[in-house]
Amino acid sequence: MRETPAALGYFMPAEWHRHTATWLAFPHNEETWGDLLSDVEDTYVQMIFHLHHGEIVNLLVNDEAMEEGVKKKLLAADVDLCRVIMHRIPTVDAWIRDYGPTFLLQKSAICHPPSAIAMVDWTFNGWGNKYPDYPRDTVIPRLLNEQLHIPRFEPGIVLEGGAIDVNGAGAVLTTEQCLLNPNRNPRLSQAEVEQHLKDYLGVTRIIWLGEGIIGDDTDGHVDDIARFVNPTTIVCALEEDPADDNYTALQENYRRLQAAGFNVVPLPMPGVVSDGARRLPASYANFYIGNQVVLVPTFHHPHDAQAIAILAQMFPTRQVIGIPCTSLVHGYGAIHCVTQQQPQP
Repeated sequence: MRETPAALGYFMPAEWHRHTATWLAFPHNEETWGDLLSDVEDTYVQMIFHLHHGEIVNLLVNDEAMEEGVKKKLLAADVDLCRVIMHRIPTVDAWIRDYGPTFLLQKSAICHPPSAIAMVDWTFNGWGNKYPDYPRDTVIPRLLNEQLHIPRFEPGIVLEGGAIDVNGAGAVLTTEQCLLNPNRNPRLSQAEVEQHLKDYLGVTRIIWLGEGIIGDDTDGHVDDIARFVNPTTIVCALEEDPADDNYTALQENYRRLQAAGFNVVPLPMPGVVSDGARRLPASYANFYIGNQVVLVPTFHHPHDAQAIAILAQMFPTRQVIGIPCTSLVHGYGAIHCVTQQQPQP
C-alpha cells in the first residue's frame, strides 16, 4: 500500500502562505482567444510585472522563438528578467492551475529522507473530456519535476487545481457539480472522493458547495465562486439580482457557507460578460494572492471598484490591483486559472 502525502506529514498550504515562485504558461493558443490573443499576452505582461517584485515567476514557453518574443515584451514593460525564469516546455494551453502540480509542504519530517516540499500530480482530462487535445497537458507536472526533483505523488484520479481552495488549517472548498461529475471519476463515491482529498491535501474537512457560474466550462470550479482569505473567512460571489441566471446557485452556495460556520463576506458579480454568443464565466472571485499583491480580474463594470475595495480590506498588507480581464475571460477563465503558487518551505 502506497503511503499518502497526509500520512507522511504533507499538506497543501493556503495561497497566502509565502511563495517561492508563481508558475505561469504563456498564452499562445489562437483557437482559445483568436484576435484577442495579443490582448491576453498584454494581460500576462501586466501580471508578471506586478508579481515579479515579490517573487520569482516561472514561465513556460513553447520554444526558443516564443522565449525571445516574451523577453522583448517583458523588457519593454520594465520587468527584471533576472526574476523571470523561462522553461521551454510546450503546452496545449495556458491553464496551469488545472493541469499543473498542486504543491505541498511538510509539517513534520516523517518520510525518509525528509523533503520540505512535494507535489501532487493529478490526472487532467480536459475538464471532463470536453476538448480532445487538452489532456496532453497532464504531463506537465512530471516534466516540471524533472527540474525540481521533489517527491511526486500520483493519486490516479481526475482533479483540476481550480476545483479546490484550502485554508491551510484543515479545510477545503469544492463543488458537487465538478468533483462528483461522472465525467471526472465515475467509479468513485462521494466518500471516496473525500478520502482522496484528505489523503493528498492533508485536510480533515470538506465543505461542499453546489453549482458554479453560468458559462463555466469546467463544471463549476470553486475558484469562480468562493475563496478563503484567511483560515476563518471566505469571500463568496453573490448575485443580488433575482433575474440573473446566477442568482439561485450563488445564493444557495452562500447559505451553505454560512451554515458551515465561517465568516462569509459577499463579493459582487460583474453582471453579464458575453462573447456575443454565450455568457462568459466572469467573476471577481478568480483573484490570485501573491507575496506582495492580490491580482483581481476586472471587467469594465461599476462593481469592479467595489470588489477591489472588499479584497483590500481582506488583505491589508498586500497591494490589491485590478487587472482588466475582459479579453482573458473569453478563454473561459481568468487570473487564478492561469497561475499556480509554489509555497516556500
